[in-house]
Amino acid sequence: MPRTDSVFQQDSAFADRVLAAASLLRDQVADMRFGDPVAYTYNPLDYAWDLHAQYVRRWGASPRRVLMLGMNPGPWGMAQTGVPFGEVAAVRDWLGLDGKVGKPVREHPKRPVQGLECPRSEVSGRRLWGYFAARFGAPEAFFAEHIIVNYCPLAFMEDSGRNRTPDKLPAAEARPLFAACDRRLLALIDIYTPEWVVGVGAFARKKLESLLGGASDTGGPRLGTVLHPSPASPAANRGWAVAAARQLEDQGIWPVVG
Repeated sequence: MPRTDSVFQQDSAFADRVLAAASLLRDQVADMRFGDPVAYTYNPLDYAWDLHAQYVRRWGASPRRVLMLGMNPGPWGMAQTGVPFGEVAAVRDWLGLDGKVGKPVREHPKRPVQGLECPRSEVSGRRLWGYFAARFGAPEAFFAEHIIVNYCPLAFMEDSGRNRTPDKLPAAEARPLFAACDRRLLALIDIYTPEWVVGVGAFARKKLESLLGGASDTGGPRLGTVLHPSPASPAANRGWAVAAARQLEDQGIWPVVG
């Protein structure tokens, strides 16, 4: 796998551009309202901004060959840490981030935000970051060529506490949200100038296809896909790391190992 023996690049001006796009999206979605069955909406770009900014400044502050796109925060991942797929142990121990996290405006009693003190582990994030840690070793080696972002910054919960994904929103609610998310995603692609943009799961892949289409034919990034690590996916439960590596190698995003 690609390695970097040089000092990892941390370009403050570059990070400022990424964070400006994130802060604009954060503010644009802050006043959006969602009807039943959505009862609670969390915006970790607001209450977990400090950790999100640390993630960008430390690990996302230079151009990347591969931009990986997730869907939206999970209740025990990014909703706790402000980091895409941000399983607490991975964010704290592998990414080396630390800091206080605030609270959403309205907090579901079954989904408390405890930041890096949260005792719960999110399976998707544990699988994703755990595999990258095992394959690349140091985070510098992974982030030398990759960055991971989420399409939508909001987490949605029903009154029962059940997670509700953005693809289930009514069209009238989804339209302004997705328009804002599209603009931020296009801004990030312009900033990072990736060779590949990879949808993690079907939702992210479809968003990339609708936005970029045949971009690679006109010099834009190539589109890739990888299985989502969610425990709701039977294929992921049969061995996400092996399946993901095979997909990334078969598409030519990663070199074949052994």
